[in-house]
Amino acid sequence: MPRMLDVSDEVRAEIGDEEADRLLAGDNTPGSYDCTSCRTPGDSERERTSTVLFIGDETAVLAFAHADCLPSQVVQVTEEQLQGAVRSISGDTTDLGPDKVTPEQAVLGVTSGLVLIAGELHPALVVEPTGPIVRPGSTGVGDDFLPLLIEQGFMPVTELSTVPPVLHGWSVLLAMGQLHAVLQPSANGGQPVAWWQAHQPLQVTEGWRSAANKHQQVLMFAAPVGSIGRQPREDLLRDALDKAAANGKLVAGTLPLAGT
Repeated sequence: MPRMLDVSDEVRAEIGDEEADRLLAGDNTPGSYDCTSCRTPGDSERERTSTVLFIGDETAVLAFAHADCLPSQVVQVTEEQLQGAVRSISGDTTDLGPDKVTPEQAVLGVTSGLVLIAGELHPALVVEPTGPIVRPGSTGVGDDFLPLLIEQGFMPVTELSTVPPVLHGWSVLLAMGQLHAVLQPSANGGQPVAWWQAHQPLQVTEGWRSAANKHQQVLMFAAPVGSIGRQPREDLLRDALDKAAANGKLVAGTLPLAGT
């Protein structure tokens, strides 16, 4: 039975015609898989399925997704993000690269909440890694998370009194009322690539979604591991943000909203 598989031109260009044809013939395609977007089961023999190629610095991983969740595409990610994705989707990937997965990679934790600035509520995302982030290629044991973001245009925040500047080229992808990804500019000037992508779309509150649609932008705050923590209420999240800002451990940017 032919697979209901979609291999986009950009994925075909990366993996080659021979590999693409093998996939379409069903040679390397699992009949069943866990969708790399929504994490629920899929069946490439019964429902339209997209091939999604994640490319890091040295490794490429081919994953599968419901066509309704994601189109077939190439997603540029950092090697650290890719290794985390490999662990998450190891049951439904074909490793096209020579490197093995390395253990204990930090992953990015993302929390959504409303933040009051100058008397108005703004939708915000708070990003905190699960461990120190070192500069790619570095053998050090420090934490370069904030310096790396500042190099990308995020601004240090000492107090939450004004809305941070807009980061052009970055955006927050909201689809069908759920949070899917934070996108950053492509290094080669092409389509934006995923800086962070939810393995399963994150639910946001109706208030958060309404504020995002009103402002058509989202505030993104980032802090090193241990600065914010998982806060169960928005008032506690705000307290943690204020403390991180006062301690010089917070950067921020305003990202345009993509989607609804």
